[in-house]
Amino acid sequence: MRGTSELAAADRRHLWHPFTQQEAWCGDDEPLVIDHAEGTRLFDTDGNAYLDGVSSLWCNVHGHRHPTIDQAVRAQLDRVAHSTMLGLTHEPAIALAEALVAIVPAGLSRVFYSDSGSTAVEVALKMAFQWWVQQGERGRTGFICLENAYHGDTLGAVSVGGIDLFHSLYRPLLFESHTTPVGDADRLETLLRAHADHTAAVIVEPLVQGAAGMLMQPAGYLRQVRELCDAHDVLLICDEVATGLGRTGRMFACQHEDVTPDLLCLGKGLTGGYLPLAATLSTEPIYEGFLGRAEELRTFFHGHTFTGNPLACAAAVATLEVFERERTLELLQPKIELLTRSLAQRVAVLPGVKEVRQRGFMVGIELAGGDSPGSLGHQVTLAARRRGAIIRPLGDVVVLMPPLSISEADLLRLVAITASSIAEVGIGRLPMAA
Repeated sequence: MRGTSELAAADRRHLWHPFTQQEAWCGDDEPLVIDHAEGTRLFDTDGNAYLDGVSSLWCNVHGHRHPTIDQAVRAQLDRVAHSTMLGLTHEPAIALAEALVAIVPAGLSRVFYSDSGSTAVEVALKMAFQWWVQQGERGRTGFICLENAYHGDTLGAVSVGGIDLFHSLYRPLLFESHTTPVGDADRLETLLRAHADHTAAVIVEPLVQGAAGMLMQPAGYLRQVRELCDAHDVLLICDEVATGLGRTGRMFACQHEDVTPDLLCLGKGLTGGYLPLAATLSTEPIYEGFLGRAEELRTFFHGHTFTGNPLACAAAVATLEVFERERTLELLQPKIELLTRSLAQRVAVLPGVKEVRQRGFMVGIELAGGDSPGSLGHQVTLAARRRGAIIRPLGDVVVLMPPLSISEADLLRLVAITASSIAEVGIGRLPMAA
């Protein structure tokens, strides 16, 4: 096996990393090369262990190398690794659809597979537009989204995004959408009064805007959005790619306010972080709007080579089985309370911490006082790595989103490492021990 230095050199010769300035990457110290993982720990090629404090970009749910999911993927390999769903079907896709419909908000009954959160959103946007066309309303070409929204990086998803750092450069390529401030139901109502006849759907990240820096919505806002969409005859798309699969303390964020969207987007944790898979779920009326004779051209002309990949579906079925068998959501509740207390005692008290935002296992720690935007978050990340934890900032917001399966001891250790790392970079000082 090649050593760390040789692998790092090969990386710098050939790889182009996402959301990464490659000039800085190639000039930084030797990168961390992950070799293997176990539970909530990642191990580098030198044998060092790190707590996975961001669930490998918010997707690992039950820990790495979970035996149930491992076995499900191995068993599926003995059957078939891939088969198209264009004109064919297979048991893992069917079983997963049944399992999803059983746990999502009531009324969502149809499952369309894709391969990433961005594509799940693209599917929802295209479904919403085409559904209205097939209702005889071709003018419904617009969408309403929230300020600071993030729904992925493909062009449709970027069109309903609201983070200038990620999205402004691509504006000439995008379709027009209207934005509304988070939590301002009156402003949304004003937009709907003016534009409902030309709007296909409102799209939201329910309760928490993740990539915006873990921005929290006020209680009751999602319910208001649903009611306004109903009142103005506009569809509602809920993007639960980040918030779904237990992250907010319930299986889906929509369930906190008893909301059923017309279209629900899932991804990230759907396979437990094992394989790329996403799903867009719809209500039966949406699905029925696409039915007709072939010559009517009401078919949803969208698909992916790896739609409903059997290996990924098998991993997802196993992931949902683990939720039930290991009582993941039930056992998560005391860990959420522990995380809240620990953040208040160890992190919120630091002078350089502007705000700690938390919903379930989604945490954003906003820092203040840096020399340049994003500098503090990056420094804290490096300091945490030296202490044995992998975390990743969103600018100067340090994100914690560990696997739901993390032990209480490791959860406390993750918070302690984060606090010490913030103190190390000179933002604040640790509180005196009680």
